[in-house]
Amino acid sequence: MTLFAKILDFMLPPTCPICGAETSEHGMLCHECWDKFNWIGHPKCSVCGYPFPADLDLGPRPLCPVCAIGANELDWIRSACVYDDWSKSIMLPFKHAGKIKYQKIMARAMISLLREFPDISSDLVVIPVPLAYRRLWKRGYNQATLLARPIAKHLGVRTDYNSIWRKHKPNMGHMTARQRAENVRGVFKVIKPENIRGKNILLVDDVMTSGGTFKALRRVLKRAGANKVYGITFCRTVRAI
Repeated sequence: MTLFAKILDFMLPPTCPICGAETSEHGMLCHECWDKFNWIGHPKCSVCGYPFPADLDLGPRPLCPVCAIGANELDWIRSACVYDDWSKSIMLPFKHAGKIKYQKIMARAMISLLREFPDISSDLVVIPVPLAYRRLWKRGYNQATLLARPIAKHLGVRTDYNSIWRKHKPNMGHMTARQRAENVRGVFKVIKPENIRGKNILLVDDVMTSGGTFKALRRVLKRAGANKVYGITFCRTVRAI
């Protein structure tokens, strides 16, 4: 620990950003708040990370029905936890209300998933899911970018912020899966294909709901010559399949 960090800890003791309880490090959760998250463990789909009931023994590489028939959105997806009322309590303020104090918690949980990542190579590029310029100007930041930076640093690869352009469309917060798919149709465009061609792409976002955003991005990235397209999020919806 640096001298500055020691002084900071003395003057401003680290506390849980959710409940205010004392913690060992700034930006970290207390044990009680940590345990309230529905963290996704094993067993889960080896491709998309869909969680299965804990008492099932499905072998070393289980597949959900969607991935078993080859209808998966990406080549590999992982999410740290289930999108529920508790994960919403930090994800939504982080996304919409400027509560970037939650970034460290979310990024660390996502980085822990990279132990399962199948491709750490020089051809890998990390891309945060882009915002439309109008929404970026209004919000002041892209929450996916704040998560992508520490992930790229952990992997030792570059982050690409400028190769994909996003058209402004209505917010998808209350849309059905079918409406989301329609809303992202034609919304993304690769404007610098030379940065994509022959690369493996790791897309980073805060939440995966229907998977429509990832699917739309995969479509344009593949057209631009991308090899593999992966995805990682902090949380995801879990519906019966």
